[in-house]
Amino acid sequence: MSERTATVTRETAETSIECTLKIDGSGAATIDTGIGFFDHMLTSFAKHGLFDLEIECDGDLEIDDHHTVEDVAIVLGEAFDDALGDRSGIVRYADRRVPLDEAVASAVVDVSGRPRCYFDGRFSQESIGEFTSDMARHFGESLAMNTGLTLHLEVTGENAHHEVEALFKALTRCLDDATRIDDRREGTPSTKGTL
Repeated sequence: MSERTATVTRETAETSIECTLKIDGSGAATIDTGIGFFDHMLTSFAKHGLFDLEIECDGDLEIDDHHTVEDVAIVLGEAFDDALGDRSGIVRYADRRVPLDEAVASAVVDVSGRPRCYFDGRFSQESIGEFTSDMARHFGESLAMNTGLTLHLEVTGENAHHEVEALFKALTRCLDDATRIDDRREGTPSTKGTL
């Protein structure tokens, strides 16, 4: 199997980002976005998806967290898209439910090349530290649009920290499952012959 890795950079007036992703990794992470809770979520994303992930982001946090979270998701999505190549041999579909205390989240994904994101749920508190809770939904949306995923996310609970963390864990476990190589499969997993 070829090494499925990618490095993507993004420079705008709002953010400066470098991201390196290894899909078939060990869960190692070096993350610095300037938002403590977001760093925690991305570290968890790497750990539980067994993706090796390095992200360095300098964003306009004096405004708020929106541009940083959105642009990191864009760059991470581009890295997944690049590292997956033509998607030959991948499982393609997956779904996961993950609990965290009173919260439970689910993610269902098709690595389809047709970007869509559907979200059902709400977050019990508006923010977690410097992280706006609804940015978890927007992270999923931006990741889906830039990886080429059809993604359905759902969350319930009573504590936003638990809700967002369960959502990130469900998403990463789902992506780990869907992007794995199925040794029985040859070529792209589509009757069209392409994704």
